[in-house]
Amino acid sequence: MTSEVRTTVHLLRHGEVHNPAKVLYGRLPGYVLSELGHEMAARAGAALAKHDIAAIVSSPLERAQQTAAPVANVHGLQIGIDGNLIEAENIFEGQRVSVGDGVLRQPKAWRHLYNPIKPSWGEPYKIVAARMRKAVHDARDLARGHEAVLVSHQLPIWISRLDFEGRRFAHDPRKRQCNLASITSLVFDGDQLSAVVYSEPSADLIAKASKIAGA
Repeated sequence: MTSEVRTTVHLLRHGEVHNPAKVLYGRLPGYVLSELGHEMAARAGAALAKHDIAAIVSSPLERAQQTAAPVANVHGLQIGIDGNLIEAENIFEGQRVSVGDGVLRQPKAWRHLYNPIKPSWGEPYKIVAARMRKAVHDARDLARGHEAVLVSHQLPIWISRLDFEGRRFAHDPRKRQCNLASITSLVFDGDQLSAVVYSEPSADLIAKASKIAGA
């Protein structure tokens, strides 16, 4: 392959999840897309319909596979599964972490908050970055000269973007540019990243989405 070959790997975040208890659901089974989440997934499928998609790969979690389905259907592709795309581990999984009434009000939880750079409450960012980098490189190699879609979760996608852009992993979660069903597109010329493009096909639906904990 020459260095001029352009390949794009789209990192698609899943749509809104049905989560009435507003817990941080993380890797827990049984958390699926809400009705609005399915609409967001359809928007993503429509946004990518005219793209040269050669492969679609999903996190093993059900909400990600549901988000992948419209993209796969419009391109006649089978959904691959890659464990490297899974949500990050978090010690507060299954608990409410919202301000005011969540587990973070409890002193026993504070011992997990001492190092936001690692972070001390979950899977180290450098490990998330490494597994996401492998998933992206595998997808780039699989779809050389075309485009691939990887469906993952907010934190892994954001950490992946920081990694490819050479930025520090420590960040304010409230400032992640990775909304529900958003698409972060990594454009490669050969093996070199040449551009990062962010888009929100469901921007007008975000206001309708529930304020939930987790990604």
